[in-house]
Amino acid sequence: MAKAAVLPAAIRLPATLAEIRRLFDAFDWTSMAHQVEEETLTHVAIVGPVNSGKSTLFNFLKGHDISPVGAVPGTTRTLLNEQWGPFTLVDTPGFGEVDGVDRAGTALSGIDSANVIVLVLDAGAGVRQTDFALLHRLRATNKPVIAVLNKIDLLGKEWGAVLEHARTTLNEPNLIPISAKKGTNIAELLLPRVVDAHPALAVSIGRAIPAYRRHACVKVIRAAAAINAVVGLEPVPGLDIPFLLASQARMVLRIAAIYGEPMSTQHAKELIATIAGGVALRYLGQEGAKLLPAAGWVVAAGVAAAGTYAMGQVAVQYFEHNKTLTPEQMQALYRRKRRRRERELAKGEE
Repeated sequence: MAKAAVLPAAIRLPATLAEIRRLFDAFDWTSMAHQVEEETLTHVAIVGPVNSGKSTLFNFLKGHDISPVGAVPGTTRTLLNEQWGPFTLVDTPGFGEVDGVDRAGTALSGIDSANVIVLVLDAGAGVRQTDFALLHRLRATNKPVIAVLNKIDLLGKEWGAVLEHARTTLNEPNLIPISAKKGTNIAELLLPRVVDAHPALAVSIGRAIPAYRRHACVKVIRAAAAINAVVGLEPVPGLDIPFLLASQARMVLRIAAIYGEPMSTQHAKELIATIAGGVALRYLGQEGAKLLPAAGWVVAAGVAAAGTYAMGQVAVQYFEHNKTLTPEQMQALYRRKRRRRERELAKGEE
């Protein structure tokens, strides 16, 4: 019979709920909370040619009219900074000369504080040389630029051909077709691209748009799981436990922020420790696997990733059920989610 793996005596793992709580107490929770709070203060700037539909997109994202919308080119004449949830969305005047005034300088000043730039182009007007020049001007800022082709609802069956022509002309294969008026492709394509360009925006957008919360949480959970998979490859048993738990703590704080929950550090510690308390033996098994070189490290990495993913899913359910889940319910849900995720990873699924 194979001899059971025994952890080195010098390694002290958190095997009880009390020990996990003591380990959490050693974390710099103030720094973690501050980091998450900074993620809620990110900026998105909407720019584009005159009358391209920037204000319509702005208003759709807000859910009601803030920015003036009109058929006269140049309706928006100054920077409009409006609070959208935990961060500011900047609607800028259109690029191009109207009544002898070139407002490009005003628009560019609104980009200075932006983390991501959304360039709105008018599908009905067609792509012009000035649009090509504007795209390159924005890219020169070294900020992520996401270009969208607006008003595709006005093109009928021709919108596909117009989109391909615009992509070729702009040399922008990732140009996104949208209708700001009808909301086409905004939640499905635009918002995910914004989050991919600046992951911290998952917290801001998820909090501002309730219908997008699940998608934002998935982004946060998968990012934490990927990080912990790498951390789980640490070959020395026990050394990765603080890092794994710290990453999971940040993940739960981010999920709480997405749901707009004013979670205190004490509440966060109790929530994570409650979930982790039910999986202490799983951590021990993960660390024991590391005594088997190479293959054991891979197993440990998989366990770390699956456990983090499951913990994030439990946190989402906790907030969606108005924080009424009992510790027993959370731990049972964790076990189901973890086993399912482990099977998915074994099959090579995303």
